[in-house]
Amino acid sequence: MARASAGARIHFGFCNLSLSHERLYGALGLGLAEPRVVVDADPAETVTVDIDSEPADLPIADSPTADPAIHTDVREYATTAADLLGVDGASVTVRRTLPRHAGLGSGTQLAAATLAAVAAAHGKEPQVRKHAPALGRGGRSGVGVATFEAGGFVLDAGHPTARFTTDRPADGEWTVPPVAARHAVPDDWRFLLVRPDADPGRNGDAEDDAMRTAVERAEPGLADRIGGIVTRRVLPAIATGNAERFGAAVAEIGRLNGAWYADEQGGVYRPPVGDVVASLSASAAVFGAGQSSWGPTVYGVTDAANAGAAATAGERALDEAGVNGSVSVVEAADGGARVTE
Repeated sequence: MARASAGARIHFGFCNLSLSHERLYGALGLGLAEPRVVVDADPAETVTVDIDSEPADLPIADSPTADPAIHTDVREYATTAADLLGVDGASVTVRRTLPRHAGLGSGTQLAAATLAAVAAAHGKEPQVRKHAPALGRGGRSGVGVATFEAGGFVLDAGHPTARFTTDRPADGEWTVPPVAARHAVPDDWRFLLVRPDADPGRNGDAEDDAMRTAVERAEPGLADRIGGIVTRRVLPAIATGNAERFGAAVAEIGRLNGAWYADEQGGVYRPPVGDVVASLSASAAVFGAGQSSWGPTVYGVTDAANAGAAATAGERALDEAGVNGSVSVVEAADGGARVTE
């Protein structure tokens, strides 16, 4: 038997959505140690999928049995993985999953973990970056694939704008954006995750439509501002280990990204994320807060000394927003996915 285990990721936003600039997208994100997806696989003559949940360590995590679509998705990933790897099949068991469409990278991590588990069960290299497009992953953002590979903070290079098409390319007809910068995250940094009880974030055709509309309408001046924040604030802050400056910088990038998406999600942040972010931003224990991807998960940057106060701020933020939800404080991933035999 082989096991693949990978942590969630935070998606801080894109560097550019305007067709007026040379490169499109260019995502910033960071790998987390928890919550995790865990997939086991044994060699087999055909593909079979079972759900046998392990207890989750965090309240923000989900049991695979909570969503029947998990079984369908994993069967598709495992079947595609077997074809890509040139093997007959695998008996796949899903032990833990990430909340689906919550802004934590559930689809990419589950697809990559399934591929890696099937590959390891057959003694093969998964080549996740090469095969991710065939699994339908890594089209716009390369953060999920990059954090699966090596964890840490990642800035990807995006795609040449000339390749933009109004229709989504078929699976496999793209390459994952290359990593432009990667940094280890200091050991004492922590990340607050507040997950309000709200509708799932955009996904599938709805996400494609929203992104296409945002790109076609994107104001190019925002990309210029974001570029300056990335080079003069984000990268120096992660390189020097300054959590306060890093948190403030990525939060500003999130706000600027929200201006591109405002018409698609009902504001700079989707409801009720805006109320949660506003409450967290008033806490001295949270150095910066924002919406991860399409939400509804809200992240907050903090450190070990302020972790308890940050968690309290997260609970208070849910109360002030008038919604239920879960709160966790987690570490960054100090490496990529764990694959064992």
